Amino acid sequence: MLVLSMAARNIVRDWRRSLVTGGAMALAALVMILYTALIGGMLDASERNVTDMDLGEVQAHQPGYLDDPDLYNLIEDLPELLARIDKLNLAVAPRLYAYGLASSGPASSGVVIRGVDMAREKTVTKIHQHVAQGQWLSNDQPKGVVLGKRLARSLSSAPGSEVIILSQAADGSMANDIYHVRGILKSVGGEVDESGFFMPAASFRELMALEQGVHELAFRRLDPGMTLQQAVDRMRQAAPGLEVKSWKQLKPAVAAILGTAKGQTLFMLLLIYTAVGLIILNAMLMSVFERMHQFGIMKAIGVTPWKLVGLVLTETALIAALASALAVALGVPGMFWLAAHGIDLTAVAGDASFAGVAIDPVWRARVSAQSVLIPVVFLFAIALLAALYPALKAARIRPVEAINYR
Repeated sequence: MLVLSMAARNIVRDWRRSLVTGGAMALAALVMILYTALIGGMLDASERNVTDMDLGEVQAHQPGYLDDPDLYNLIEDLPELLARIDKLNLAVAPRLYAYGLASSGPASSGVVIRGVDMAREKTVTKIHQHVAQGQWLSNDQPKGVVLGKRLARSLSSAPGSEVIILSQAADGSMANDIYHVRGILKSVGGEVDESGFFMPAASFRELMALEQGVHELAFRRLDPGMTLQQAVDRMRQAAPGLEVKSWKQLKPAVAAILGTAKGQTLFMLLLIYTAVGLIILNAMLMSVFERMHQFGIMKAIGVTPWKLVGLVLTETALIAALASALAVALGVPGMFWLAAHGIDLTAVAGDASFAGVAIDPVWRARVSAQSVLIPVVFLFAIALLAALYPALKAARIRPVEAINYR
C-alpha cells in the first residue's frame, strides 16, 4: 500500500511527463482496439461472403467432378441421400450446373447455368438476399432467370430483358430457349459475377433434359457447436462414395489469407507498442535520473533495491491503467459505432474481390471482448518491459553517489 501511494504521488508530482506518457499509451491502445475490431470484422465478413453468398460451408460431389465438371457426373439416389443428411443437423441444398452461351441482342457471353432448389438454397446461402435489381427466382415464373452483375453488364441486360440460352442437353439434343431477366445480383465473386446464370431447378431439368441427379450438394451447420471438420466427417459417413470438402479446401487461397490476418494483427500490435515502449523507456529513465537524490536517501534509510524496482514498475502500471481506462472508454463506443455504421469504401472498392470472393464495400468492426483485452494486455506487457531497465537502474544506485548527485 505504501509503494502504491508513493507511486501515485510521484505521478501527480511530475504530471506533465505522466500526461505525455499516458497520452501516448492511451492513443496506442485506442488505435489498436479499433484496428483489432476492424480486422476481426473483416475476417467475419470475408468468411461470411465465402460461405453465405455461394459456396456454403461444405460441398459434396462425385469423385473427379471438380477437376472435370461433366454434365453426366451426377449424384444419384437424391431423395434417399437427402433424407439421411436431414438427420445430421445439416442444411443441404442440391445444385445443378451446365455450360452454355447466352445472348441478348448483339451481345453474347459464355455462362455457367445454375439450377437452384429455391426452398433448400435459402437454408444454406443468402444469395437470394443479394439481388441489386429486380427480384430473386420464383417458381411462379419458370422462365425468369437471375444474372451475375458483370454478365448482365456484358449482355446489356436489365430486369425484363430477354436472354437466349444455347447449350447441349444431356440427351445430345440442342438445348435452347428464351428467358426473361428477373433479377441482377450484387457483386458476389469472380465466377458468379462474370458467368452466373441462375434458374429454377425444374427449368434447368427441362432445358437440359436431365430428369434425375444433381452435380453438387452444399451444406451449412445448423448446430453452432458443431465444428467445420465434424460437419465434413458426418457427411463423409452419410455418403461414403462422395468427395466432401470444406470451404477452406475449396478456397485455400482465401483460407490462407484469413489465417495470416491474425498474424498481421499481432505484428501491428508489436510495431505500434514498440514505439510506445520507447517513449515509456525514455520517460521513466528521465524520471529515475531526476530523482537520483531521492532514491539515494531511500536506499540509505534501508529501502531494498527490489522495493525501488517495485516503485518504478508500480508507477508505470498506474499510468498504463489510467491510459487503458481512457482507451477503453473511447474505444468501446467507437467499436460499436463502427460495427453499426462501418467505413464506406464503395467509391474505392465497390466491385473489388480477392481470390474470387467479393469484398464487402462497407468495412464493419467486430464487437468482442477479445478486441479490447488483447490491446490492453499487450500495453501492460510492453509498458512494464520498457520500464524494467529504468527500474533496475534505480535499484543499482549507490546511496553516497546518489545523495551527492547533481
